[in-house]
Amino acid sequence: MANSKNLTPQCFEDIDLMQKIAQQEQAALGQLYDRYARIMYSLAYKMLGTAEEAEEVVLDVFSQVWRTADRYDAQRGRTDSWLFLLTRSRALDRLRRRKRNSNVVEAAISEAKVPVTRAGRSPEEMLLIKDRRQQVKIALAQIPPEQQQIIELAYYQGLSQSQIAKQTGISLGTVKTRVRLGLSKLKVLLQDMELDAK
Repeated sequence: MANSKNLTPQCFEDIDLMQKIAQQEQAALGQLYDRYARIMYSLAYKMLGTAEEAEEVVLDVFSQVWRTADRYDAQRGRTDSWLFLLTRSRALDRLRRRKRNSNVVEAAISEAKVPVTRAGRSPEEMLLIKDRRQQVKIALAQIPPEQQQIIELAYYQGLSQSQIAKQTGISLGTVKTRVRLGLSKLKVLLQDMELDAK
């Protein structure tokens, strides 16, 4: 850890809490949660933009703390810095996963929107486009209606998330959450269809 002369009483309390958590003392985990959860939530929310995901990140981090407290080394840094680093790392993982999900589904929807004309297309290409269109249609029908509506407005009507919020009267945060959840479910459904087809 940094020079012990620079440590505050709270730093020593944190180290003590981590040692107790390593002994599976739930009360100590609760104290650590009460001390840092609000700040961690603020950091995650700033990065992710949705309350639901920010809450999940905080819970994920404290779950990790509970599982790995015995491996925590106070010599390597302050407890609060470690918690904030874990929070940032978890939030970045979610951002990367969100981007991957979005890219996969956007590509599928784009393929499904291609006009099926014979000009310059082989029969095989036309069949693939028709199949993809049908897959997206079937997958869309299987996700919750509120997510389906938002995705159709975003990808078929080309509305921005702000425009969707204004048109539907739903908060921007809710629109973002529904897009994220809908795209995630669509990705799984489309992947399952591809596996079934093989």
